[in-house]
Amino acid sequence: MSVKIAVAIDGPAAAGKSTIAKKVALMRGFTYIDTGAMYRAFTWYCLEKGVDCQDEKACVSLIPEVNIELKPNGIVLCNGVDISKPIRGTDVSSNVSYIASYKDIRLALVKLQRKMAEKDSVIMDGRDIGTYVLPNAEVKIFQVASVETRAKRRYLENQEKGISCTYEQIFEDVQRRDHIDSTRAFSPLKKAEDAVYLDTSDLSIDEVVAIVNGIIDKKLEEIK
Repeated sequence: MSVKIAVAIDGPAAAGKSTIAKKVALMRGFTYIDTGAMYRAFTWYCLEKGVDCQDEKACVSLIPEVNIELKPNGIVLCNGVDISKPIRGTDVSSNVSYIASYKDIRLALVKLQRKMAEKDSVIMDGRDIGTYVLPNAEVKIFQVASVETRAKRRYLENQEKGISCTYEQIFEDVQRRDHIDSTRAFSPLKKAEDAVYLDTSDLSIDEVVAIVNGIIDKKLEEIK
């Protein structure tokens, strides 16, 4: 009989959490839940409606209008519209930390995230998965990398996707998002006490995947 577990991967912006989580989930047959995409989807909707993302009251008022769905192969729907590509644009990236800092929006999306995690073994990545969303997750990892490394990774990723930006813009955005994410009043970015600290600055994707799989294998052996 297979063991059902939850894997929480937290860390700052552009630390490669989603890349690793997707690969590990595919290898192990786990369900991958991209919480960051959900906040990006809400941000996209605010921008589409012409709402200032720094106006908390206005953004929160849109909660009843927003229906976010995560589909296989990374497809993200907002009210039935495929927004998988636009949510990765610079406008959304520049505003998503504001949206993610609003308590009422977090509560609404966390409720959905927890429901998604009820059925199968899951890998969920974000800022507060191990500390708030899934505090009882069997495996918790806090994945980090230097600001320079993260900015370079995100810049190259955007170039591959045809998203116009400069390295300097990305560097400043990563620093700004780090500050907002770690200092917000409700459920800030921080390492869970029982999380494994994983610095990926000098590691390849395959090396990180191997380390994460090793952590999961060890936990599965412990709970058999």
